[in-house]
Amino acid sequence: MKATDTLRGTSQKALTHVLSGLGADAEQLSAELVELRRELHRTPELGLHLPQTQRSILDRLEGLDGLKVSTGERQSSVTAVLRGQAEHQGKRPVVLLRGDMDALPVAEETQLEFSSHVAGQMHACGHDLHVAGLYGALRLLHARRHQLSADVVFMFQPGEEAYHGARYMVEDGVLQAAGRSVDAAYGLHVFSATYDTGVFYSRPGTVMAGCEEFFVTIHGSGGHGSLPHLAKDPVPVAAEIIVALQNMVTRSYNVFDPVVATVGRLQSGQAGNIIPDTASFDISLRLFSSANKEKLLRDVARLVEGIASAHGLRASYSLAPDYPVTVNDSAEHRFTERVVGELFGTEAFREMPFPMTGSEDFSHVLNEVPGAFLALGARIGDSVETNHSPRADFDEAVLPRAAAALAGFALGRPHWVEGR
Repeated sequence: MKATDTLRGTSQKALTHVLSGLGADAEQLSAELVELRRELHRTPELGLHLPQTQRSILDRLEGLDGLKVSTGERQSSVTAVLRGQAEHQGKRPVVLLRGDMDALPVAEETQLEFSSHVAGQMHACGHDLHVAGLYGALRLLHARRHQLSADVVFMFQPGEEAYHGARYMVEDGVLQAAGRSVDAAYGLHVFSATYDTGVFYSRPGTVMAGCEEFFVTIHGSGGHGSLPHLAKDPVPVAAEIIVALQNMVTRSYNVFDPVVATVGRLQSGQAGNIIPDTASFDISLRLFSSANKEKLLRDVARLVEGIASAHGLRASYSLAPDYPVTVNDSAEHRFTERVVGELFGTEAFREMPFPMTGSEDFSHVLNEVPGAFLALGARIGDSVETNHSPRADFDEAVLPRAAAALAGFALGRPHWVEGR
């Protein structure tokens, strides 16, 4: 047996010991976690400013001694730091656990008894479960702080849904909230369809796509539809660009490192017989490696400008701040698999064959520190209503699993480092 094998065996025993009973303890919190989830579900809030959600969290943290709690100045974030009390040889690790808090501008159609009370707003992506799961992890770790040999940063984050809340929290110092830099970070996301309930899914390397958004306007010269030669029609030029875009991404990029382009909005004119001055459209680009980013931005800009210029028109465009590719550290991925297996059995963790095509701003955290991001199935029956659907619902029975897994990552991380 190699020396590293001996270390790994010792580490495995320590990991098994420190996680013992954690799943059962989490089940004892189930009613409280469901209550919190439903409270948040009734009062969804959008974007970076979530005062009611923030207050719900702060009220629950108030009675827990030994926590260092702070709030964001430019967004309604909550950061809590819990110091472990168990001895640790050498530098005590810092672990970050994250839960996003914001809802979506979706009118709820679930007919649940705790449906949204806010018109046009809904927790259609399960972030209410994320908050409850992270709070549950905090409760579990607070109760076991005498066993905890890491310091833990709890990142309650607003603005995941296109508001870049994670980036702002990183810029504002969440990774240094414990007084020194975070060593590893973990997060998870529930899914109302696609994945089996109670099962965790992840993979090493790219786990979720990056996203770039182009907002394009073609500038022409309007006129009467019967006299197109006296105008400069932007509509067929926009159409040509959209078609050429699909050709470009399939012919300029490796099929094993693909790019996906979608034009979800195309707008021009007010009537069928009037040639408008402008046509505008929005391009959503998904990519699976950061290496493609700069090339992709150059290629799209060149294509848009070149086709417009070839027809004697002008193109302008702007870019939205990007969501980077979400990349799991391979060793941290193996660690999360080990923890889930210890807590719930090996059948509770499955490795994804391919990355998810959605994007996540937890990527801003994983760009700075190693860690892992996992999917957790929360499907009710055979529902096909995906996240973001107005009819999406999530199985609340997964809440104790979410809480136990997150807590397990913090409890087990110092022991795993010894056996890497």
